[in-house]
Amino acid sequence: MIRKTLMLSGTQLNSLAEVFRLLGDPNRLRIVMYCMDDPKSVGNIAEKLGLSQTLVSQHLRLLRGARIVVGKRQAKNVFYSVADDHVGGMIVDMVTRVKEGALLVDDVKIRVRPI
Repeated sequence: MIRKTLMLSGTQLNSLAEVFRLLGDPNRLRIVMYCMDDPKSVGNIAEKLGLSQTLVSQHLRLLRGARIVVGKRQAKNVFYSVADDHVGGMIVDMVTRVKEGALLVDDVKIRVRPI
């Protein structure tokens, strides 16, 4: 049974699904995790994660749109950080579960249908 606090309207459910879809991309997830401790510039993110600045900017645009990250301008640079403690807490919880072996994606056989 779903707790009443977890019941969502159709629009809210779609918004939640979109957040999980965005975080389902490994590069976007890496970007969010890298920005959890302190704000980072696009150049710093790109260099540390081995991605192009263009790709990082595209991912950040999507993450900003979903309010997963926020950007703060300082002079000519924009520094990005996780939007709030809820997002960071969720990621920390999931990382902990993976490290504890609670989520073993490698053991799951996924069938992909050809397009």
